[in-house]
Amino acid sequence: MAKAEFIGEFEQLVLLAVLRRGADAYGVTIGKEIHRQTGRRSSRGALYVTLERLEKKGYLKSRLADSSQQRMGRPRRYYQLCPAAMQVLRTQRQALLSMWDGFEEELEPSS
Repeated sequence: MAKAEFIGEFEQLVLLAVLRRGADAYGVTIGKEIHRQTGRRSSRGALYVTLERLEKKGYLKSRLADSSQQRMGRPRRYYQLCPAAMQVLRTQRQALLSMWDGFEEELEPSS
């Protein structure tokens, strides 16, 4: 059996935000989605370094959109998940669910 590959927590949040945003997944919307879902803010630098790293790992692919006057001629980079990203997310989810299994009572808030 092949060794399962795991990714870090922030990488996982970025991939899930890209999945949630769909065709509208670019840097700003990805960061906003992470904040909206988790309350966690991240620096632009951390986000873009992570997006680049995930693309190099083969989990994301990106494309440049046409530039616009509003963006002063700078094109926007959109991201989408590759099949490998879906597989690593499934693997990671299953591993976490397995680790959490049996702790439901212990993790319930005390009255």
